[in-house]
Amino acid sequence: MSKMLDGKVAIVTGAGGGLGRTHALYLASKGASVVVNDLALEAAEKVADEIRAQGGRAMAIAASVTDEAAVGAMVAKVTDDWGRIDILINNAGILRDKSFAKMTIDDFRLVVDVHLMGAAICCKAVWETMRAQGYGRIVMTTSSSGLYGNFGQANYGAAKMALIGLMQTLAIEGEKYGIRVNSLAPTAATQMTAGVLSSESLAALDPALVSPGLLALVGPEAPTRTILNAGAGHFACANVTLTEGCYVGGGADAGETLLAKFEQVSDRSGEIVPAYGFTQAEREVASAQRASDGAPA
Repeated sequence: MSKMLDGKVAIVTGAGGGLGRTHALYLASKGASVVVNDLALEAAEKVADEIRAQGGRAMAIAASVTDEAAVGAMVAKVTDDWGRIDILINNAGILRDKSFAKMTIDDFRLVVDVHLMGAAICCKAVWETMRAQGYGRIVMTTSSSGLYGNFGQANYGAAKMALIGLMQTLAIEGEKYGIRVNSLAPTAATQMTAGVLSSESLAALDPALVSPGLLALVGPEAPTRTILNAGAGHFACANVTLTEGCYVGGGADAGETLLAKFEQVSDRSGEIVPAYGFTQAEREVASAQRASDGAPA
């Protein structure tokens, strides 16, 4: 069996059960030393024991991803004991599903705090270590609920799409330091999805069928800024794209002109995946310049 991750140290948050557990076991099977993080130490220890029983190296650490001090202490312990941190899997999360009409702002804030701020806190804690060693692999856990929306998950969807924005910028900033940042959008039968999916779907969506996707995202030849969708053994990639669009200009009738040209503006045939956010502005200025020069915009 391939040991592509021999010598690498990985932290998996929310790894005491469900998808985090299968992630931890999978990374260990590929040779990584795994830090099993969870709110509950007992759950983390059970997974760490599983890894050790299979001949791997594991460390269980209880810490909330929203607690900067606890996350900082975890990272310090890992670097003190194992010398480096190569991989961070931001997996910890919660659900507070309700329609937006019934959702409280506290429910919204809590979900954003765990998913988005928890990932940001963990990324910040390992960032300098990865920069100094010139190597790092970070995976955000996004969701189709964020990418495409889902009824009753305004809080969860907002947090999960925000993680894509975090991925995009960290990938750009980390590139020269050998840090590659990607996202995984899993569909898996876990405690979080038990009341959402049918029994037949849950049977097909074994979390262990998602975890192999990590190898493509954290291996030596990993891409960066990739969104990998995974479930039931099926894998696909999602992209945030930009259409070619067209120049409309200003003036009192600009809105009406846009409406008339909206089919061209939204035409996806020439869409691209921008290399960075400023691509939009560059394209807009170039289009305006061509129009002022009398060339087709």
